[in-house]
Amino acid sequence: MDNDYFSIDAILAENQKIQCTFKVDIPDMGHLAGGSDRDIKSLTKAPIPIWLAYIMLFSDWADFTIPSPFGTRVRNALKAEPRSVKLSNLVGAGGLWYGFGKMVMDILNEDQANGISEVLTKAFKGRLLEVIDQAQHFAALGPAGGGGPSTDSAQSFREGLDGTERELFALAQESAKRMKRWHEGNDKARR
Repeated sequence: MDNDYFSIDAILAENQKIQCTFKVDIPDMGHLAGGSDRDIKSLTKAPIPIWLAYIMLFSDWADFTIPSPFGTRVRNALKAEPRSVKLSNLVGAGGLWYGFGKMVMDILNEDQANGISEVLTKAFKGRLLEVIDQAQHFAALGPAGGGGPSTDSAQSFREGLDGTERELFALAQESAKRMKRWHEGNDKARR
């Protein structure tokens, strides 16, 4: 995902909210905290979209905690078995977990950002082979598809794909279909 101004993925990732704790009183901005108060008081906790959190954090008006999609529980699950984690359930807006992680990295200090980067990279590497394998498998099945208990875990995995992984799945599936058509066309020409 890029940080292009016109990128829908970047817009959706920046719209994710992070929990902020305000350090100062902010007059006439109580609506940001979602309550009926007119002002935001010091030590108030509120979920703020990441695009707005940049301003709050760099102006030193607020602090934030690392969002739960990148917390210890998720990290441990990814270390144990990256393919078992439904990344799309961790964040809303189409399941752009990698994009949200990139946005969070941009506001962290270098050590914390490197930690998130390592989690993102290991998760991607740990899941990529399964994404490509399933894409090729389902491309080979054709429109008839497949069913039964052997595909339940595969279906569950596909439902948990991040938006980036879904794009790769579609590209790999289309590539496998084209390769199959090309191969079948060459076999017919040889006969």
